Amino acid sequence: MRGRILPGMQTERRLTSFSHGAGCGCKLGPDDLLAVLAGLDLPPVPAEVLVAADTGDDAAVYRLPSGEAVVATLDFFTPIVDDPYDWGRIAATNALSDVYAMGGRPFLGLNIVSWPIDELPREALGQVLQGGIDAAGAAGVAVLGGHSITDPEPKYGMVVLGLVDPDRIVRNSTATPGAELWLSKPIGLGIIATALKRGVVTAELVATAVELMTTSNAAAAAAMLDAGVEAGTDVTGFGLLGHLRRLLEASGCAAIVDAAAVPLIPGVLDLARGDVVPGGSKRNHAWLAPVTDWGELTPPEQLVLADAQTSGGLLVTTHDPSALEASGLFTRVGAVVEGAPGAIRVVGRPAERHEVSTFS
Repeated sequence: MRGRILPGMQTERRLTSFSHGAGCGCKLGPDDLLAVLAGLDLPPVPAEVLVAADTGDDAAVYRLPSGEAVVATLDFFTPIVDDPYDWGRIAATNALSDVYAMGGRPFLGLNIVSWPIDELPREALGQVLQGGIDAAGAAGVAVLGGHSITDPEPKYGMVVLGLVDPDRIVRNSTATPGAELWLSKPIGLGIIATALKRGVVTAELVATAVELMTTSNAAAAAAMLDAGVEAGTDVTGFGLLGHLRRLLEASGCAAIVDAAAVPLIPGVLDLARGDVVPGGSKRNHAWLAPVTDWGELTPPEQLVLADAQTSGGLLVTTHDPSALEASGLFTRVGAVVEGAPGAIRVVGRPAERHEVSTFS
């Protein structure tokens, strides 16, 4: 059922007031995460592992004895909206996206829950879980339980398993110079979430963000596979350019991004100019600084391209864009070129002239 907080379920505090950061904007910054991972002593992986942690891809992939491969991922975050049902839908859609980004088909989910049981009603948690179950169910995914703990800060997400043909895995490490870059959703979701936390956003803009964050990447993934793209990733907490940097480093390439072509959610640039920007986006921006030539972009325009997304779109590379263009789900935003691995040169200036109706 479509859930809302009902009479008797209201709390004195909004859900987003419990979180230090909204959605994927609360994740560790790239610098901190990479520093921690660099200090780990990881054993050799067995031959059955087809995608591991070394390339920073969206999910792990393991070949099964049947010859098919399983895709495994997990994702959870703090409240990004105040409606608990919508938060559940967004979190589940976001977790499923990692499987779609690898070219897989999700089939099983497990809930991850942290909840301040003495401060937020159990009914609200039920609405969060129902939202996740409904979003997963719409994708044909069975949610078969999970794990919960008490926590002063609410968090919700899912472990997701999927299946993929080993010969059709979409990796982030296989881009080559000369390919075009295509993106399937507009950006600016982290900035909108921060505006919601601060109470400086319109209901219409929140509704637009919720619609985008609950739009599954299943159709975009199908178009991606039909087009035979050579590499891809989904755009979440490290932002458009942050995830592009990881793809480029894993592939040994550089890129040029046309800022004027990148689709933005209308209103996002104005919020960025008012410094309504999540801390996660600023951490992304700092991490990008050594490898990015920002061209003519102002600091707010740079932050938009580094904005931490939640349940964002797919970013793919292809030498034959005709099928992607025909799908109507993707926008060309740049090109892969030869150069220092991870280097990004931005040309043009962002524009808020893009409509978002094609993404719904």
